Amino acid sequence: MHDLTGTSDFSGTSVVRDVHRFDEARLVQWMSENVAGVRGPVAVKQFRGGQSNPTYKLTTGDISYVLRRKPPGRLLKGAHAIEREARVMQALGTVGFPVPHVYGVCTDEAVIGTSFYVAECVDGRIFWDAAFPGIDRAERPRYFDAMNEAIGRLHTADYAGLGLGDYGRRGSYFERQISRWSQQYVGDVEAGRDPDMDRTIEWLLRNIPAGDDTSLVHGDFRVDNMIFHPTEPRVLAVLDWELSTLGHPLADFAYHLMMYRMPPLVITGLLGADLVALNAPTEAEYVARYCDRTGRPAIPQLDFYMTFAMFRLAAIFHGIKGRYLRGTAASVRAREVVAALPQVVQLAWAQAERARL
Repeated sequence: MHDLTGTSDFSGTSVVRDVHRFDEARLVQWMSENVAGVRGPVAVKQFRGGQSNPTYKLTTGDISYVLRRKPPGRLLKGAHAIEREARVMQALGTVGFPVPHVYGVCTDEAVIGTSFYVAECVDGRIFWDAAFPGIDRAERPRYFDAMNEAIGRLHTADYAGLGLGDYGRRGSYFERQISRWSQQYVGDVEAGRDPDMDRTIEWLLRNIPAGDDTSLVHGDFRVDNMIFHPTEPRVLAVLDWELSTLGHPLADFAYHLMMYRMPPLVITGLLGADLVALNAPTEAEYVARYCDRTGRPAIPQLDFYMTFAMFRLAAIFHGIKGRYLRGTAASVRAREVVAALPQVVQLAWAQAERARL
């Protein structure tokens, strides 16, 4: 499961958890052969985040790296595809998009037990709150614009020219996604059903906008999946590409824009915040800036895309609820997700009702 529940509680590093330990000597040997300048020894710490794919900070001398690996044990087919993460970052890095540099990918499970990649450790700031607390009021609009610029740049990238023409299926994106998440929702019997969720699914299937569009999409484009420059309103790296694929850019943008219509539940939200006092752009201003960057006159069916984004989030939370009830997701964060699920479902249906007005 990917990290849709990150908070500042998960920042920083700690000792490697027992379940995620590996043969560090084998890793050092691989790095010395595949990463220029590494001679060992290497100090290994584990990031508190990266709950989906265990993530480590490697330090040798005065240089630090990040290692991201598949978790040990049996995995669902296609899940935890760190090779895909590495591939998209390597491709985007060639055109200067802000991603960590990938030094190497290892698919030989004999080295540390699972596939992994080693990437640049980007120094900067991670904001866990979309209100950008601690930032000077006059500077805050520039931080919003930095996020907007990054997602606009992603959605206008020439994915075929980057060698990513086969990175996902093209066409019928919403039909496929609604079907996928609906089947997961219905199939998770332990987690139960919700009438608002059922209504939302029916409404989405009846109201898919005409036409189609395809771009690279991140899948989890949130403020806390970005590293900002230590002192400037500039995105140095976009992280956590596990859900990236070829998809509809407006689905990706709506998921990002959802911050304006979400309260601060398990993920960050601006609903209820005083945007004027913050000197933050309004939702309409933020949408207009994205449209300018991506060559769109407007997003006429924004409420559909927002309904879909919230439905998808609710479906993900529903899956976490099922695992929690089965005893396979027992963390404090999982309990918080379960508690927030009814409100997320209500918010999703509220978007659909808003679209009908």
